Amino acid sequence: MLMKRVVSSFIPSLGFSSLSPSIVKSGDVLKQVRIFSSSDVLEYSKLSHDLNPLHFDIESARNAGFEDRLVHGMLVASLFPRIIASHFPGAVYVSQSLQFRSPVYIGEEVIGEVQATNIREIKNKYIAKFKTKCFKHGDHLVVEGEATAILPTLAMEQGQSTG
Repeated sequence: MLMKRVVSSFIPSLGFSSLSPSIVKSGDVLKQVRIFSSSDVLEYSKLSHDLNPLHFDIESARNAGFEDRLVHGMLVASLFPRIIASHFPGAVYVSQSLQFRSPVYIGEEVIGEVQATNIREIKNKYIAKFKTKCFKHGDHLVVEGEATAILPTLAMEQGQSTG
């Protein structure tokens, strides 16, 4: 059985010093790594009622032109709000656009990435826009889009690692 792995890291923008507080700025990138298991796919299908056989039956997946059973695209994209919420508890996810570029198969390592592109303050809160991307095999793009979130602060907490 494959072990699930979740790792969170912060890649700072230029000029970042470990002595200064971690304040998110445009250009900053946050990442998490995840391997989706068969049980993740099963649990997601129970919640979403998405019982497409491409996720459960290898023959159906192969007949449709895929190598193996697929992870639900929306399950892969769930990395984006997870990354944001783990660094900014209390953040409110406002919008997300998605484009699915390539399949993710059960057991593949996926790297979710959000990059701050625009941050503005409104009434003691911050509206942050992010480029969102997921990769497999290092640099193979599987999902991309844009997200907007309301952040309670620009100070980042160390991302929560949960499995």
